[in-house]
Amino acid sequence: MARPYYKTRYAPSPTGPLHLGHARTALITWLRARAAGGRIVMRVEDLDAPRVRPGAADAILRDHEWLGLDWDEGPIFQSAQNERYAAALEALTHMHRVYPCTCSRREIALVATAPHGDTGPVYPGTCRQGPSHPERTAAIRFRMPEPTPTVYDRVRGMYDAPRPPGDFVIRRADGQWSYQFAVVVDDAEMGITEVIRGDDLLSSTPWQLALYEALAVPAPSFAHVPLVLGPDGKRLAKRAGAPPISALRDAGWPPAQVWELLAGSLGLPHCRTLDEMIDHFSLETMPRAPYLHATATEPGASD
Repeated sequence: MARPYYKTRYAPSPTGPLHLGHARTALITWLRARAAGGRIVMRVEDLDAPRVRPGAADAILRDHEWLGLDWDEGPIFQSAQNERYAAALEALTHMHRVYPCTCSRREIALVATAPHGDTGPVYPGTCRQGPSHPERTAAIRFRMPEPTPTVYDRVRGMYDAPRPPGDFVIRRADGQWSYQFAVVVDDAEMGITEVIRGDDLLSSTPWQLALYEALAVPAPSFAHVPLVLGPDGKRLAKRAGAPPISALRDAGWPPAQVWELLAGSLGLPHCRTLDEMIDHFSLETMPRAPYLHATATEPGASD
């Protein structure tokens, strides 16, 4: 019997070098796709132009290649997809699912009464009936439906947003497309069947499911995986100076040593090759707790 069609993607942002947390998520993505006989798209999420670092995209691609984490399509750059996003926005406009918003962040923070979470303050709907400041350049907001979509996640199970997420921006006043909007349009266009990413993005998934419904395109399944934490207990992050994969390479680590370290973090302590990991990895048996990594970079040193 033929396997069901499977397609996923890597989605690095070229705002800094690839670090161990990104590599772990990319490895899980690779293992899922290769075990399923599926395909992987390399998509470079470079929409946030002020944060994009020159040369970072090429360096990230080289790091994937060095680790043996290949892909089947791409690289595709989000910055080249403006026409695709504009067409999707036009469709939502015709369906009256979006509206112009002229509120500033400060005004929203002052008016919003709900506690602020991962996605910021809940927008109170000030401009739903018309721009509150017509003289300002407007952002475009998406009208969230009620009730809020419920997420079934293949790692976390059922997820209900702890609060109504509110209407959200899909195009900023300066013309930049939002992450929430761009990833949905791209994943739909590319035929992605499963999204694998860090569980810090789980709280934004109801917004994305609402966009899939509005655009009348099938939503992928989701698997939000536990993060890698540094010695301070905080998630590894580019802006916090997480050691890059290139530092391990420069320190003399071979790719196999990185694989072995990552395999241990996935509950596969005896796997030393990618092929062995394909045979033994599953989302069902993967540890659910974040992985605490001591950031040693000496050859032969791992935790």
